[in-house]
Amino acid sequence: MHNRRKATLIGLIAIVLWSSIVGLIRGVSESLGAIGGAAMMYTVASGLLLFTVGFPRLREFPRAYLFWGSLLFVSYELCLSLSIGYANSARQAIEVGMVNYLWPAFTILSAIAFNKQKSSLLIVPGFLIAVLGICWVLGGDQGLNPAGMVLNIRNNPLSYGLAFLGAVVWAAYCTVTSRIAGGKNGITLFFMLTAAALWVKYLGTDEGAMVFSYTALIYLVLAASAMGFGYAAWNVGILHGNVTILAGASYFIPVFSAALAAMVLSAPLSLVFWQGASMVCAGSILCWLATRSRSPRDAAS
Repeated sequence: MHNRRKATLIGLIAIVLWSSIVGLIRGVSESLGAIGGAAMMYTVASGLLLFTVGFPRLREFPRAYLFWGSLLFVSYELCLSLSIGYANSARQAIEVGMVNYLWPAFTILSAIAFNKQKSSLLIVPGFLIAVLGICWVLGGDQGLNPAGMVLNIRNNPLSYGLAFLGAVVWAAYCTVTSRIAGGKNGITLFFMLTAAALWVKYLGTDEGAMVFSYTALIYLVLAASAMGFGYAAWNVGILHGNVTILAGASYFIPVFSAALAAMVLSAPLSLVFWQGASMVCAGSILCWLATRSRSPRDAAS
């Protein structure tokens, strides 16, 4: 029982680490650039994963998982890091991160559509509330304001588009890999491939040289650690901890993420923003409850 509680605590630490990613990625991009900063971050995180998780034995991996897992994971991480890095301001970076947190609702919809996951009618209000929460956030201080939301998106369609695409891609990754992974974990390989893709993109653009400073190095180490150790800690929690607690806690990541990003980036958020973030969490939880007949371990995966 003591070991299970310890593993659960480690899993909860992973949630805290992941919640800090939006603010830390933005801090890295402000110092080292959107592309170069992301390339450095995933490179360092890959090194950390090599020591904590190790490099997988690729011969034992299903070929379909290696191909689709690599393609979808790298695509998602590129969308996530670049959407935050390309944001015009700290507040916009937090909003972009919130758009990305549509992935839990999208994942459950994908599981219902493609994996024949059983669900109740709660899935309908759950999904609608999650989407309404995003619209509430993007409407600015006026809340649900279609004109304001459109104007906000037009201000930086690339960042918001990448964040939305990332949510869809991650839902596809979760749906596809749950069927073809065969219990294997290619996270170290996937991080290394993400770093390689970002370095290729960096070398092919004119983003400019990265200027390192103590602040940049601190953000870089913290961001890479949050990513690398977050995945390692989550793996421990899922395998040995209370998965029901971890699954429930994970759906509050949007609120945790916004709170930590606001502190890290010194970007105060309005009451309207918190209302929208709460809707995103509530909608995701309803979607989860709609499929509560499945095992908790599958829910947390």
